[in-house]
Amino acid sequence: MVRPFALAGLLAVALSACAEVPASRTNGADMTPSDPLERVVSRTFTVTSFKLESGRVLPELTLAYESYGRLAADGRNAILVTHGFTSNHHAAGKYAATDPTPGWWDGLIGAGKAIDTNRYFVVSSNMLGSSYGSTAPRSVNPSTGKRYGPDFPDITLRDIVGAQKLMLDGLGVRHLVAVAGPSYGGYQAFQWAVTYPTFMNGVVPVVTAPKGSGGEAAVKSLVDRFATDPSWNGGWHYERGGIYSTLLELRSETLRRYGQNEILSRTIADPAERAVRIRQLADTWARQFDPNSMVTLRKAAVKFDAERDFGRMRAKVLYVLSRTDKIFSPSIAPAVMDKLSGAGIDAKYFEIDTEFGHSASGPEWAKWAPTLKDFIAKLEQ
Repeated sequence: MVRPFALAGLLAVALSACAEVPASRTNGADMTPSDPLERVVSRTFTVTSFKLESGRVLPELTLAYESYGRLAADGRNAILVTHGFTSNHHAAGKYAATDPTPGWWDGLIGAGKAIDTNRYFVVSSNMLGSSYGSTAPRSVNPSTGKRYGPDFPDITLRDIVGAQKLMLDGLGVRHLVAVAGPSYGGYQAFQWAVTYPTFMNGVVPVVTAPKGSGGEAAVKSLVDRFATDPSWNGGWHYERGGIYSTLLELRSETLRRYGQNEILSRTIADPAERAVRIRQLADTWARQFDPNSMVTLRKAAVKFDAERDFGRMRAKVLYVLSRTDKIFSPSIAPAVMDKLSGAGIDAKYFEIDTEFGHSASGPEWAKWAPTLKDFIAKLEQ
């Protein structure tokens, strides 16, 4: 079942896109043609009773998504786009002509672009556990009438892509040309390739790795930082006004680590002015994102391991990293490519020559769009 959904002020990881999302129309397999990219609509897909890998059951599952292009009659011309850890599903276009900036991969998605909406039906999916319209800790548990909060069940990358598969089935998608996404979206692309090995022709994991890192220590450090805020309350911060100041500082640090300062330097010469702008971007996000979602998704990330299942993969791979990425350094590429090759996978590597670090794939789209377009075109040959 697909429901109308309104969402305000989505924030792209690397860009400052904030827009009021109009209420969506009911959409489903009988309405697969989507809106022009100058008036994109965010929609939701909802089903009851979704069983997690742990055995626990969510009484209701909702995923937010956008779609661009038209689904072919045979349901086999679709491309799934997946997003980063604390990002959202607003990958392309604008909700209104007056929006200051489009979605985070707008340079890659659209008519005649690398992910060509004249040819492909593109679905950009929010993920289970995210704060942007999908079932997550901030959601109300239909069984109790209260927010899940820190009691939200642990999920895995397999659960995240399983929910997306259910949504795609509901939209009439029978086969994917490709799954593509940056960062945590790359985790999802790799997970798709090992969980549903014959469902797509190719995957494009970008600024990412096929295995999570950090372990339980990474989860603990995140929770410990949140716990320094007097309003955290063991995760039950909702009635205490949230932990805005803590999230603001965390997000400002993250944006700098992701390369936002270098991106802003193109248009803002003064370092002090860039610092103010970064704080403005962090402010928007800190007022929207639930820290419990960060904990939920980090728990899933540290347990993620697609490498161990490379032998199941059948899809071709375009693996893309950024030369200056501080999160997923290009130094990991040789080992990843060796493991893909050892598993008999047809894989190609491309490195974006950029100063924009982890956030490069959006603003530096022109540097790798020809490679992406060629890869996708060959998937259908």
